[in-house]
Amino acid sequence: MFIKRLFDILASFFGLILLWPLLLIVAILIKVKMPGGPALFCQKRVGKGGKLFTCHKFRTMTVNHHGSSISVAGDSRITPLGATLRHYKLDELPGLWDVLIGNMSFVGPRPDVPGYADKLVGDDRDVLKLRPGITGPATLKYRLEDEMISAYVAKCQAEGDTRPTQEIATEYNDTVIYPDKVRLNCYYYRNYSFIKDIEMIFATVLGFKVNFAGEKV
Repeated sequence: MFIKRLFDILASFFGLILLWPLLLIVAILIKVKMPGGPALFCQKRVGKGGKLFTCHKFRTMTVNHHGSSISVAGDSRITPLGATLRHYKLDELPGLWDVLIGNMSFVGPRPDVPGYADKLVGDDRDVLKLRPGITGPATLKYRLEDEMISAYVAKCQAEGDTRPTQEIATEYNDTVIYPDKVRLNCYYYRNYSFIKDIEMIFATVLGFKVNFAGEKV
């Protein structure tokens, strides 16, 4: 995948040069609108080969929040500015640095927190042969993941489920969304196409759907 890595280096380098004013503005807004914490959210994630690396994003949650890594639409931990950054994927911009230094790629599976990748078995571990991506087939299919989880939680609660919201959300992620993401990412690994990479990048930026693995994502 030499051409993929070469593209990542060149695109991330020029992206950082062109977008640094936007990154600076977003960082300032976070410091003003969300005081008391850093502009960047840095967290250990599982990378290629199962190795941990530090993933960089703009902070979208309150300082010293607690709870699951699974979030739903309207989550009280997410600030109004954070919700806007998430909606337009601006929180992902610092990831350009992770791409440049080789910890991530523009296209690939989203980097998991420790605990999820550890559960992969058999052929599903092919996912770990890839650099994590800023976008990818699973990211595109679940671009409105928070809203999807929120709708499922609301449905369950309307049907009389009295479990805590976070417990229902985690169950839905672990039994439905995450396995489907693994399926899509394994297909991506086994059927890699640089042209499809470019198509998914444009789909992410412009918001259209692409054909992948027999469905539109």
